[in-house]
Amino acid sequence: MVSQEQRRRQLAREKFLRQQQRRTDARRKTRVRNSVVGAVLGVVVVGSLVSYTAGAFTSDDKKADTSAQVSPSASATSKAPDPCAKPAAGSVKKLSWKKEPAMTIDTSAKYTMNLATTCGDIGITLNTAAPHTVNSFNFLAGQGFFDHTKCHRLVTSGIYVLQCGDPKGTGTGGPGYTIPDENLKDKSLKGNVYPAGTVAMANQYNAQTQQGRNSGGSQFFLVYQDSPLPADYTPFGTISDAGMKVLKKIAAAGAQPADPTTGNTAPNATVVINKATVTKS
Repeated sequence: MVSQEQRRRQLAREKFLRQQQRRTDARRKTRVRNSVVGAVLGVVVVGSLVSYTAGAFTSDDKKADTSAQVSPSASATSKAPDPCAKPAAGSVKKLSWKKEPAMTIDTSAKYTMNLATTCGDIGITLNTAAPHTVNSFNFLAGQGFFDHTKCHRLVTSGIYVLQCGDPKGTGTGGPGYTIPDENLKDKSLKGNVYPAGTVAMANQYNAQTQQGRNSGGSQFFLVYQDSPLPADYTPFGTISDAGMKVLKKIAAAGAQPADPTTGNTAPNATVVINKATVTKS
Protein backbone atom coordinates (compact mmCIF):
# COMPACT_ATOMS: atom_id res chain seq x y z
CA MET A 1 0.00 0.00 0.00
CA VAL A 2 1.06 3.60 -0.60
CA SER A 3 1.62 5.54 2.60
CA GLN A 4 0.21 9.02 3.15
CA GLU A 5 3.72 10.46 2.91
CA GLN A 6 4.37 8.69 -0.40
CA ARG A 7 1.02 9.87 -1.70
CA ARG A 8 1.78 13.43 -0.62
CA ARG A 9 5.12 13.33 -2.41
CA GLN A 10 3.51 11.89 -5.53
CA LEU A 11 0.91 14.66 -5.63
CA ALA A 12 3.58 17.30 -5.08
CA ARG A 13 5.63 15.84 -7.91
CA GLU A 14 2.66 15.85 -10.26
CA LYS A 15 1.90 19.47 -9.34
CA PHE A 16 5.51 20.43 -10.05
CA LEU A 17 5.42 18.69 -13.43
CA ARG A 18 2.19 20.49 -14.34
CA GLN A 19 3.75 23.83 -13.43
CA GLN A 20 6.82 23.08 -15.53
CA GLN A 21 4.64 22.11 -18.48
CA ARG A 22 2.67 25.35 -18.19
CA ARG A 23 5.91 27.34 -18.15
CA THR A 24 7.18 25.46 -21.20
CA ASP A 25 3.92 26.08 -23.06
CA ALA A 26 4.02 29.77 -22.16
CA ARG A 27 7.58 30.12 -23.45
CA ARG A 28 6.67 28.33 -26.66
CA LYS A 29 3.68 30.62 -27.24
CA THR A 30 5.87 33.65 -26.61
CA ARG A 31 8.43 32.44 -29.15
CA VAL A 32 5.71 31.84 -31.72
CA ARG A 33 4.19 35.25 -31.09
CA ASN A 34 7.55 36.99 -31.40
CA SER A 35 8.40 35.15 -34.58
CA VAL A 36 5.08 36.24 -36.12
CA VAL A 37 5.70 39.85 -35.14
CA GLY A 38 9.17 39.64 -36.64
CA ALA A 39 7.85 38.18 -39.84
CA VAL A 40 5.31 40.95 -40.32
CA LEU A 41 7.93 43.64 -39.84
CA GLY A 42 10.30 41.86 -42.15
CA VAL A 43 13.91 41.62 -41.18
CA VAL A 44 15.13 41.20 -45.34
CA VAL A 45 17.54 41.29 -46.06
CA VAL A 46 20.25 39.43 -44.30
CA GLY A 47 20.64 38.74 -40.73
CA SER A 48 17.48 41.18 -41.48
CA LEU A 49 15.83 40.27 -43.27
CA VAL A 50 18.30 38.50 -38.90
CA SER A 51 15.12 38.64 -37.01
CA TYR A 52 11.96 40.56 -37.78
CA THR A 53 11.85 41.92 -34.33
CA ALA A 54 15.22 43.47 -35.04
CA GLY A 55 14.48 45.16 -38.32
CA ALA A 56 12.42 45.12 -41.43
CA PHE A 57 14.76 44.93 -44.36
CA THR A 58 18.29 43.67 -44.32
CA SER A 59 20.94 42.38 -46.64
CA ASP A 60 24.31 40.77 -46.16
CA ASP A 61 26.60 39.29 -48.77
CA LYS A 62 28.55 37.32 -46.14
CA LYS A 63 25.83 35.59 -44.10
CA ALA A 64 22.71 33.67 -44.91
CA ASP A 65 19.35 35.25 -44.21
CA THR A 66 18.05 33.89 -40.93
CA SER A 67 14.57 35.28 -41.03
CA ALA A 68 11.97 36.50 -43.35
CA GLN A 69 14.07 39.41 -42.63
CA VAL A 70 13.51 43.23 -45.03
CA SER A 71 12.38 39.83 -44.58
CA PRO A 72 8.75 39.85 -43.75
CA SER A 73 7.99 36.18 -43.86
CA ALA A 74 4.44 37.34 -43.82
CA SER A 75 1.53 35.16 -44.82
CA ALA A 76 1.74 34.20 -48.47
CA THR A 77 -1.20 34.39 -50.81
CA SER A 78 -2.43 31.55 -52.97
CA LYS A 79 -0.73 30.63 -56.22
CA ALA A 80 -1.86 32.66 -59.22
CA PRO A 81 -0.96 32.60 -62.92
CA ASP A 82 2.37 34.20 -63.75
CA PRO A 83 1.57 37.58 -65.37
CA CYS A 84 5.13 38.18 -66.53
CA ALA A 85 7.22 37.29 -69.58
CA LYS A 86 10.28 35.09 -69.74
CA PRO A 87 13.56 36.79 -68.74
CA ALA A 88 15.82 38.15 -71.45
CA ALA A 89 18.84 36.07 -72.40
CA GLY A 90 21.85 36.67 -70.21
CA SER A 91 23.16 36.04 -66.73
CA VAL A 92 23.96 38.00 -63.59
CA LYS A 93 27.45 39.50 -63.50
CA LYS A 94 29.62 38.53 -60.55
CA LEU A 95 30.82 41.97 -59.49
CA SER A 96 32.16 43.23 -56.18
CA TRP A 97 34.01 46.29 -54.93
CA LYS A 98 35.85 46.96 -51.69
CA LYS A 99 34.65 50.52 -51.19
CA GLU A 100 31.85 52.86 -52.14
CA PRO A 101 32.33 54.52 -55.55
CA ALA A 102 33.59 58.08 -55.71
CA MET A 103 30.89 60.75 -55.85
CA THR A 104 30.18 61.62 -59.48
CA ILE A 105 26.56 62.75 -59.56
CA ASP A 106 25.46 66.37 -59.73
CA THR A 107 23.10 66.88 -56.80
CA SER A 108 21.54 69.89 -58.55
CA ALA A 109 20.53 67.74 -61.53
CA LYS A 110 17.59 65.37 -61.91
CA TYR A 111 18.06 61.61 -62.17
CA THR A 112 15.65 58.87 -63.10
CA MET A 113 16.05 55.11 -62.99
CA ASN A 114 14.22 52.66 -65.20
CA LEU A 115 13.87 49.01 -64.30
CA ALA A 116 13.02 47.12 -67.45
CA THR A 117 11.51 44.01 -65.85
CA THR A 118 9.86 40.90 -67.20
CA CYS A 119 6.58 42.31 -65.88
CA GLY A 120 6.92 45.77 -67.44
CA ASP A 121 8.95 48.95 -66.98
CA ILE A 122 9.13 50.54 -63.53
CA GLY A 123 10.18 54.17 -63.77
CA ILE A 124 11.61 55.84 -60.67
CA THR A 125 12.41 59.49 -59.99
CA LEU A 126 15.54 59.50 -57.84
CA ASN A 127 15.96 61.91 -54.91
CA THR A 128 19.40 63.47 -54.60
CA ALA A 129 18.62 64.33 -50.98
CA ALA A 130 20.16 60.86 -50.63
CA PRO A 131 23.33 61.58 -52.66
CA HIS A 132 25.37 58.53 -51.62
CA THR A 133 22.48 56.23 -52.49
CA VAL A 134 21.71 57.82 -55.84
CA ASN A 135 25.42 57.93 -56.70
CA SER A 136 25.75 54.22 -55.85
CA PHE A 137 22.77 53.25 -58.01
CA ASN A 138 24.09 55.36 -60.86
CA PHE A 139 27.39 53.49 -60.58
CA LEU A 140 25.91 50.01 -60.19
CA ALA A 141 23.43 50.43 -63.03
CA GLY A 142 26.26 51.64 -65.27
CA GLN A 143 28.20 48.48 -64.45
CA GLY A 144 25.23 46.24 -65.32
CA PHE A 145 25.11 45.05 -61.71
CA PHE A 146 21.31 44.77 -61.58
CA ASP A 147 20.84 43.23 -65.01
CA HIS A 148 19.20 39.75 -64.98
CA THR A 149 18.71 39.83 -61.19
CA LYS A 150 15.53 38.49 -59.59
CA CYS A 151 13.31 40.41 -57.22
CA HIS A 152 13.46 37.80 -54.49
CA ARG A 153 10.86 38.88 -51.95
CA LEU A 154 7.24 40.00 -52.03
CA VAL A 155 5.42 40.87 -48.81
CA THR A 156 1.63 40.90 -49.00
CA SER A 157 0.62 41.24 -45.35
CA GLY A 158 1.52 43.80 -42.68
CA ILE A 159 3.75 45.68 -45.08
CA TYR A 160 3.43 45.73 -48.86
CA VAL A 161 6.75 45.68 -50.66
CA LEU A 162 8.70 44.05 -53.45
CA GLN A 163 12.41 43.62 -52.66
CA CYS A 164 15.06 43.55 -55.37
CA GLY A 165 18.71 44.31 -55.98
CA ASP A 166 20.38 41.10 -54.84
CA PRO A 167 22.61 39.45 -57.46
CA LYS A 168 22.29 36.15 -55.56
CA GLY A 169 18.50 36.27 -55.51
CA THR A 170 18.41 35.04 -51.90
CA GLY A 171 18.54 38.20 -49.79
CA THR A 172 22.21 37.63 -48.97
CA GLY A 173 23.98 39.43 -51.80
CA GLY A 174 25.42 42.88 -52.26
CA PRO A 175 28.07 44.95 -54.03
CA GLY A 176 30.81 44.33 -51.46
CA TYR A 177 30.60 47.83 -49.98
CA THR A 178 28.08 49.69 -47.85
CA ILE A 179 26.63 53.19 -48.00
CA PRO A 180 25.37 55.49 -45.24
CA ASP A 181 21.75 55.88 -44.19
CA GLU A 182 20.34 59.10 -45.62
CA ASN A 183 17.21 61.21 -45.83
CA LEU A 184 15.57 59.51 -42.84
CA LYS A 185 13.78 62.74 -41.90
CA ASP A 186 12.11 63.05 -45.29
CA LYS A 187 8.71 64.70 -44.98
CA SER A 188 7.08 61.81 -46.82
CA LEU A 189 7.77 59.48 -43.87
CA LYS A 190 4.99 60.64 -41.59
CA GLY A 191 3.80 58.57 -38.65
CA ASN A 192 6.22 55.72 -39.32
CA VAL A 193 4.60 54.93 -42.64
CA TYR A 194 6.37 54.46 -45.98
CA PRO A 195 3.75 55.61 -48.49
CA ALA A 196 2.87 53.75 -51.65
CA GLY A 197 5.25 54.65 -54.44
CA THR A 198 8.33 54.92 -52.21
CA VAL A 199 11.63 53.26 -53.12
CA ALA A 200 13.92 52.71 -50.12
CA MET A 201 17.07 50.86 -49.14
CA ALA A 202 17.18 47.57 -47.27
CA ASN A 203 19.81 47.34 -44.55
CA GLN A 204 20.90 45.40 -41.46
CA TYR A 205 19.79 47.86 -38.80
CA ASN A 206 18.54 46.20 -35.60
CA ALA A 207 16.26 48.54 -33.68
CA GLN A 208 16.56 46.49 -30.49
CA THR A 209 20.33 46.65 -30.30
CA GLN A 210 20.58 49.90 -32.29
CA GLN A 211 23.35 48.34 -34.32
CA GLY A 212 23.71 48.04 -38.07
CA ARG A 213 23.41 51.65 -39.17
CA ASN A 214 24.95 52.65 -42.52
CA SER A 215 24.79 49.06 -43.79
CA GLY A 216 22.89 49.53 -47.05
CA GLY A 217 24.31 47.81 -50.13
CA SER A 218 22.40 47.17 -53.34
CA GLN A 219 19.11 45.71 -52.07
CA PHE A 220 16.08 47.98 -52.14
CA PHE A 221 12.33 47.71 -51.79
CA LEU A 222 9.42 49.18 -53.72
CA VAL A 223 6.30 50.02 -51.72
CA TYR A 224 3.05 49.29 -53.58
CA GLN A 225 0.72 50.11 -50.67
CA ASP A 226 1.18 52.30 -47.58
CA SER A 227 3.32 50.28 -45.17
CA PRO A 228 3.89 50.85 -41.43
CA LEU A 229 7.66 50.92 -40.95
CA PRO A 230 9.97 52.99 -38.73
CA ALA A 231 12.04 55.61 -40.55
CA ASP A 232 15.16 53.43 -40.64
CA TYR A 233 15.42 52.80 -44.39
CA THR A 234 16.79 55.44 -46.77
CA PRO A 235 14.01 56.71 -49.07
CA PHE A 236 15.62 57.63 -52.37
CA GLY A 237 13.01 57.45 -55.09
CA THR A 238 9.37 57.71 -56.16
CA ILE A 239 7.72 55.24 -58.54
CA SER A 240 5.87 56.49 -61.63
CA ASP A 241 2.16 55.85 -62.12
CA ALA A 242 2.91 53.32 -64.86
CA GLY A 243 5.44 51.63 -62.58
CA MET A 244 2.84 51.36 -59.82
CA LYS A 245 0.53 49.50 -62.19
CA VAL A 246 3.31 47.01 -62.86
CA LEU A 247 3.95 46.60 -59.12
CA LYS A 248 0.29 46.01 -58.36
CA LYS A 249 0.14 43.40 -61.10
CA ILE A 250 3.05 41.60 -59.44
CA ALA A 251 1.41 41.87 -56.02
CA ALA A 252 -1.92 40.58 -57.34
CA ALA A 253 -0.21 37.35 -58.40
CA GLY A 254 0.67 36.72 -54.75
CA ALA A 255 3.68 35.27 -52.98
CA GLN A 256 5.00 31.81 -52.34
CA PRO A 257 5.25 30.24 -48.86
CA ALA A 258 8.32 31.29 -46.89
CA ASP A 259 11.49 29.51 -47.94
CA PRO A 260 12.64 27.38 -44.97
CA THR A 261 16.27 28.36 -45.56
CA THR A 262 16.08 32.10 -46.22
CA GLY A 263 12.64 33.01 -44.91
CA ASN A 264 11.91 34.85 -48.17
CA THR A 265 8.40 34.88 -49.60
CA ALA A 266 9.22 34.99 -53.30
CA PRO A 267 6.68 36.48 -55.72
CA ASN A 268 4.64 34.04 -57.78
CA ALA A 269 5.34 36.30 -60.73
CA THR A 270 8.70 35.84 -62.42
CA VAL A 271 10.12 39.27 -61.63
CA VAL A 272 13.52 39.74 -63.22
CA ILE A 273 15.23 43.05 -63.93
CA ASN A 274 16.36 42.58 -67.52
CA LYS A 275 18.08 45.96 -67.54
CA ALA A 276 18.48 48.85 -65.09
CA THR A 277 19.47 52.30 -66.34
CA VAL A 278 19.98 55.64 -64.62
CA THR A 279 19.58 58.81 -66.67
CA LYS A 280 20.58 62.39 -65.85
CA SER A 281 18.43 65.25 -67.10
